[in-house]
Amino acid sequence: MSRIGNKTVEIPAGVEVKQDGFTVTVKGPKGELTRTLSSDIALNIEGNEATFTRPSDDNRMKAMHGTTRANFANMVEGVSEGFSKTLKLVGVGYRAQMQGTKLVLNVGYSHPVEFETPAELKIESPDTTTVIISGVSKQSVGDLAAEIRSVRAPEPYKGKGIRYIDEQVRRKEGKTGK
Repeated sequence: MSRIGNKTVEIPAGVEVKQDGFTVTVKGPKGELTRTLSSDIALNIEGNEATFTRPSDDNRMKAMHGTTRANFANMVEGVSEGFSKTLKLVGVGYRAQMQGTKLVLNVGYSHPVEFETPAELKIESPDTTTVIISGVSKQSVGDLAAEIRSVRAPEPYKGKGIRYIDEQVRRKEGKTGK
């Protein structure tokens, strides 16, 4: 059973939290995020700490308690430090390059695959086989990274494809000649 909802969230200096009903706005040096929290979970801000309380101990409330606290903690971390995901292209001839605000991927198809950079995110390609996605919203960064990865997910026989930098691809042996 998770007890993550009972932990306090430390609000660092330079981060401002505004609560308007169930809508919370967190503003910091990297940007601003707004989210509507669950109406059942109460947010209490005292000084530079935020705590969450739930009205009852049924399973749905426990789940919402931990989820609400984690979402708020991610908002605070995002506006103060930011989030990033790094993707690696593995395969002969696989390459990524930025053309203005577009990410262009050549990953073995007959055509290049293009991704337009969303306004709240930043995509960079320091070399031809690395793509770094960064932004203040953990959800947006993860969604775009997953969308780019799904263009050519790593395959288990040769390991070719687009993978997260820390991802371990489980390899299969393949056919054996007799």
